[in-house]
Amino acid sequence: MLAPSERNWQRAIQHEHWISLEEYHEIERNSEVRYEYADGHVYERQGETIAHSRVAMNMVAKLHDHLWDKTCDVANSIVKVLPLDGENPSYYPDATVTCNPDDYHDDSMAIRSPHLIVEVLSPLTFARDRGEKLYAYQACKSCEEYVLVSTHHQAIEVYHRESANIWTLTRYMAQDSAQLASIGLIVPVAEIYVQTHIPSLELPASALYAY
Repeated sequence: MLAPSERNWQRAIQHEHWISLEEYHEIERNSEVRYEYADGHVYERQGETIAHSRVAMNMVAKLHDHLWDKTCDVANSIVKVLPLDGENPSYYPDATVTCNPDDYHDDSMAIRSPHLIVEVLSPLTFARDRGEKLYAYQACKSCEEYVLVSTHHQAIEVYHRESANIWTLTRYMAQDSAQLASIGLIVPVAEIYVQTHIPSLELPASALYAY
């Protein structure tokens, strides 16, 4: 059962068209639910399916193993990411790699210098992941790669920064190995989908769509 204060904030989120950063912080203090914030709008982080959770955990495990003895570190979706210097926007990606030691102190509350960001797509989130978040992460000066992982079929899309304003997109299917050049990792796509029933897609990479 929700506490009265949490019910009040949920009603506010449903009916208000614009919410200040101060109100967003108050919402976070009074709720166990994680909310993302962008340009006056608050979005509840939706409940994850088992498949979504397993894909995210598999990705975090691959990143953690690869970065074990390196100067970068990885965080999962409970850690907030602030990609544009301030707190607008505030996101909770499924996985975030940072190479800034200030971001991964034991008492750090947020990552401000993301190096690589992973979002696992779902029917409820893919539009924001492909639109609003893509633009925010590409505008982040420290971000070198943005990875979108499908839960509709076995496929990974990697946006890689080539220069300040130029990004390339590479799509990888189930039979491929995805290259995350920003951290020097090559990972078989099929290994990200271990212990799921997410099917492979017998179509060329150019046919990818939705989530």
